[in-house]
Amino acid sequence: MTLRPAEPMLDLPPLPRRASTAQTVASVLRSQIAGGRILPGVQLREERIAASLEVSRNTVREAFRLLSQERLVEHALHRGVFVRVVGPEEIRDIYRTRGLVEPLGLRATAADPAILAGIRNLLEQARAAAAEGDWDAVGTADIAFHRQLVAACNSVHLSTMFEGLLAELRLAFLRLADPRGLHEPFLERNDAILDLLERSDVEGATAQMRDYLAAAESRLLEAIDTPTHPAHPSRRTS
Repeated sequence: MTLRPAEPMLDLPPLPRRASTAQTVASVLRSQIAGGRILPGVQLREERIAASLEVSRNTVREAFRLLSQERLVEHALHRGVFVRVVGPEEIRDIYRTRGLVEPLGLRATAADPAILAGIRNLLEQARAAAAEGDWDAVGTADIAFHRQLVAACNSVHLSTMFEGLLAELRLAFLRLADPRGLHEPFLERNDAILDLLERSDVEGATAQMRDYLAAAESRLLEAIDTPTHPAHPSRRTS
């Protein structure tokens, strides 16, 4: 047997720190947007973000590209990158899609006690947040409730698509001056849907879900009728 000579050690550069990757920069910006710390319509200045996070401007540009694919930011020609402002027609499209997707998970949810218990826990978290007046947390729990219904379909493709939809919905929520007015009425509706699922009444839960989505769409459109944040405020930057 002929022995091959050992390959020489390659003089490779060290791997970059995780904090310098575009995915991580995108994650930071995504969190800031979802938390309402960077509002819809705000311009994202690549040089400021690069300096703040101590990364290259190329890394920031790649992070912008990732967020653009998620429809969280948009590039305006000769102006820069802005956090998207979700308008009425986009909200209608979001709810049309939700009306097609969310009922698919109801039957699978009703048949799985573990999923039902997890959803019950989410709704209890929403109630606790409402009691403390934390309506942003109520909104987060509400989104988690609907995410879990879709996850019950056990489809990676469906869940991935739905995550993008929820990200856009979050952008719409950020336009609200009164999140309590949007979320409070739907605490009871979520409980009603879960009660029906726990009794294996899938048809009743489906009807309740369709009523829920129609009411939520109408309330959200009404709430943003007078925008609280201008579409592209050129003097507001991050």
